[in-house]
Amino acid sequence: MNKTMKKIIDTFATESPEKKAFIDEMVHGTFVKEGRMVAFPTCFPGASVPIVHDESRITALDITCDHILYGGTSGKRAHVFLALFWGVTGAVFDMGVFEGKENCSAICCGEEQLIACLNGPDGGSLYACDLVPLPFDLIQEWGFRRKPFVELPPIGHRENILHAVTSRDRTKIVGISENHLFTVDFESLTPCIVSDIPGKGRISCGPNGEIFGLDDGDTLWIFNPNDRSLKRKAIQLPQGNWDGSYVRWAFDPQGNRLYIADADGKVFAIASDGRLSDLLCKTPFFPVGTMSVTFDGRLFGICGEGIGRLFCYRPRHGTVSDLGVPVSVLQSRRYGYVFGDSLTGRDGEIVFGENDNSGHVWMYFPKIEA
Repeated sequence: MNKTMKKIIDTFATESPEKKAFIDEMVHGTFVKEGRMVAFPTCFPGASVPIVHDESRITALDITCDHILYGGTSGKRAHVFLALFWGVTGAVFDMGVFEGKENCSAICCGEEQLIACLNGPDGGSLYACDLVPLPFDLIQEWGFRRKPFVELPPIGHRENILHAVTSRDRTKIVGISENHLFTVDFESLTPCIVSDIPGKGRISCGPNGEIFGLDDGDTLWIFNPNDRSLKRKAIQLPQGNWDGSYVRWAFDPQGNRLYIADADGKVFAIASDGRLSDLLCKTPFFPVGTMSVTFDGRLFGICGEGIGRLFCYRPRHGTVSDLGVPVSVLQSRRYGYVFGDSLTGRDGEIVFGENDNSGHVWMYFPKIEA
């Protein structure tokens, strides 16, 4: 610490201990403390332009079997894009803009197609499109054809779609609208309503391929997409703040367990036998914006309101740590504050979608631990 900064801290200390603590935090480790974050623009640098400033808030992500990222944006108009980071690629391609749609609530990738869930003033819509083959080399030539999107029949009376996920076998999607649980088979592309369930926020694929979502009375429903069985109020949640707008999920495929965080940052886990754990940890700040599990079982996410901070829960030690505010210093400097979705990439990196104007695709490469 230089003399000038020390003098500033000492000056604040004479006025208020709280001000000293604030300045001290700004000086010591405010930004990401371990691992490396890289922010990538929504374009092919040097060959195309990014998605428009106020249409580029990334709110949905998914990944295919061959590790192509697909995402959706929200803002003045919604876009769907793909992102290529493996082989000699390093590009984001805008697949299309949707007039009259302002929010992308989910992107779901099957074996050969994707389904985008979009909302606007006229309600929710489902759009399907063929996936794009992965090119390995983008050094010599750059070019993709924009494949056409097909609008599918609406859910109910064109209800807004809150969220959707791809089934474990990638044959269908399971989604939740304002009033219904529904499925769409990738083969038939025909929506089918499963049950009348009030939508309470995001849902998640969990242990044994089942789908979990918030139910009435601080409980969870469980849906099996294979036999289409639905259990209402299957798991009673512990005392907490289960406001569906802020409840977040993260599935750990290695441990076959599903993490769930309430609006106050309290994290629990659902095991393969359906049992809910005791409180595992509480995030340093709340609410949790998004979270995902890397291959060694560590849970990473963004927590806090306004300016989010990266956190890590280490299940082997039962500890949670604040890793600081996301910042990328490679190629161009960018600070990240709000993130709308995340997933685990091919090599265990955590991919975050920045839910902000001129949003970037962020990749966090965690520190390797013994």
